[in-house]
Amino acid sequence: MKARLLITGAGTAATSNLIRSLRASADSLFIVGAHSDRFFLRKSSADANYLLPDLTHPRFFPALRRVLAREKVDLLIPTTDAEVRALVRPRRRLPCRLFLPRESVVDLCQDKYRLNARLRSCGVPVPVTHPVSRLGAIDKIFRRLAGHQRVWCRIRVGSGSMGAIPVKRAEQAKSWIAYWGEMRGVPATAFTLSEFLPGRDFSCQALWKEGELILTKTCERLSYFGGGAQPSGISSVSQLAKTVCEPRVVEVCTAAIRALDRRASGTFNFDLRENARGVPCITEINVGRFASGTNVYDLTGKHNLAALFVRVALGHRVDLHEEYDAAEGYYTVRDLDTLTGVFRTDDLFDRIVDARE
Repeated sequence: MKARLLITGAGTAATSNLIRSLRASADSLFIVGAHSDRFFLRKSSADANYLLPDLTHPRFFPALRRVLAREKVDLLIPTTDAEVRALVRPRRRLPCRLFLPRESVVDLCQDKYRLNARLRSCGVPVPVTHPVSRLGAIDKIFRRLAGHQRVWCRIRVGSGSMGAIPVKRAEQAKSWIAYWGEMRGVPATAFTLSEFLPGRDFSCQALWKEGELILTKTCERLSYFGGGAQPSGISSVSQLAKTVCEPRVVEVCTAAIRALDRRASGTFNFDLRENARGVPCITEINVGRFASGTNVYDLTGKHNLAALFVRVALGHRVDLHEEYDAAEGYYTVRDLDTLTGVFRTDDLFDRIVDARE
């Protein structure tokens, strides 16, 4: 019998990539797509598609429950932080399974400063970070970070590197934060200032069930989609990434989850960057959802992480324990309006004639 899934955000790049990964598995699946935007929904590759009210609308959950019941959905998979936050609360009232971390873990991870403080108190490597209480406090924070040539200024909630910028002087941080306050209504208290991490940029996806680590995969971001147009020079979306074997990254991520919840379940996506000493430090954890570029973890190596997530979420037994599927030698290339390319190193020059000489 086919397992029946409902995946939110149908038609977006993140959901399309996730569906592609699930279709690549040997599992028999019927996928229902849902979105509140009919234009995105029209692009969906799901087997059936439903237009829902916006997540913030009072009719969202009644409509969602009707769809779940009508399609006899076995598992609901959210694809954004806002959906994870909304669904983790009423999950006992939904007529299907969810496989999400505890509500307290979701709340903690979705506040980057609170997460930073918790991990630091548990000895997990994180960048030295200070919350901004007001514009007038920024000079004092810069004195505390005087040993760093650059400081990382960013908003403590949200995704997509929103409000992130490297600065050298307190005046730059004040101007940037004041701009966001005046133009976007974001208060100074929404920002943090931290040490700038100059090293390699890693992403890690891990699958846990009831406190047991099942599978981990890692990659390194080499360039960024739209990074050249951003004040920070980077974005959270890689344009070019490669799979890597980095046991240090896995150790840090595993220690982080054990520090947050001894009974952790669900999937966790980590962003890490090396500090000046080469230590990988966690900058954020996207909890309860997959990375938008999940294909790098699912279409490489021995295990399809997204497909394994579905099996575990549905209660199937899997014979994996603390498996690190380090599939070196793959690159992913992403660009606007194109399918994510997944290539082995040996295949990078197939069908290419070098005419540079």
